[in-house]
Amino acid sequence: MAKNRPVRGATLNQESSRFNLPAREADGDWLDARAALDDAPPPLRTTVTVERARTIITRNQSPDIAFDRSINPYRGCEHGCIYCFARPTHAYLDLSPGLDFESRLFAKPDAPALLRAELGKRGYVCRPIAFGTNTDPYQPIEAEWRITRGCIEVLAEQDHPLTITTKSNRVTRDLDLLAPMARKGLAAVMISVTSLDPRIAMTVEPRAPHPEKRLAAMRQLADAGVPVFVSLAPVIPQVTDHEIERILERAAEAGARTAFFLPVRLPHEVAPLFRAWLDAHFPDRAGKVMATIQSIRGGRDNDPDFHTRFRGQGPWAELLRTRFRMAAKRHGLDREVLRLRTDLFRPPRGAQGELF
Repeated sequence: MAKNRPVRGATLNQESSRFNLPAREADGDWLDARAALDDAPPPLRTTVTVERARTIITRNQSPDIAFDRSINPYRGCEHGCIYCFARPTHAYLDLSPGLDFESRLFAKPDAPALLRAELGKRGYVCRPIAFGTNTDPYQPIEAEWRITRGCIEVLAEQDHPLTITTKSNRVTRDLDLLAPMARKGLAAVMISVTSLDPRIAMTVEPRAPHPEKRLAAMRQLADAGVPVFVSLAPVIPQVTDHEIERILERAAEAGARTAFFLPVRLPHEVAPLFRAWLDAHFPDRAGKVMATIQSIRGGRDNDPDFHTRFRGQGPWAELLRTRFRMAAKRHGLDREVLRLRTDLFRPPRGAQGELF
């Protein structure tokens, strides 16, 4: 494992070739040698571009996902988690799923207004809206842009249920909204913890908060009456799987009510990024890690099929499930099923008139 803290997650910034987008090839001119001719490039800075979205609620009909709608206030994520399944979405923007995904971010400041308008449309049927399904709603830029908070304010006004998945303790800054919603049965938060070892955590998720801060956030949420769950997503064989039992124990002590896990997924461009990351940070076990992942994914780097993509297959997957199930039962994290109220919802008045 690398001794120094990684500045970013990905070690590459190659453009995607999935969509046959124009690409630059080396032709021997001075630009190809600029790294040798000039000084070292400046540090990679995070930039944020405003995106003017037309709608903000994304709907899905996936048979193996518990929610049918979600909101992502941002594209890209500065946390830089190397395993992030959302990385390939940057390819649609003609950007790299590697470092571009972590540093070239997009914010949707119109999200609260768009949300209010969509909730006010005739025929809207209320069901919980999930935040954090693609990129983290409490990544560092939320401190300045506060788009997630703006959306929660809209949902709180209309008594609309929501769930939040995050790796950040920044979620506690919105307790003034979430706690009253939770008392009505309208809010729940899932905190993701993949490792308790600071060295592993800062390598896997270089710009996400320290694991202890996440556990402290669980306790703060639980003490405020907000249902809080722990997500072990993903579990990386040979890197984090040895921590399953300890993470569940600490999460239960912090007030978590139930738990969820899934084995690591490597869709599209994530697979080569993950392989390069392993070679850089875990060269002693890179081959073993990938061999185990492939045994869980039917001999492939990734299994995209419904029903098996979140479970895995084979003896390794069954072993992980058994360990998780036993530990969750031991710590009382296998009892509660999330149920949020939808009967309190009140459509906003004049929502469409405010936007158009």
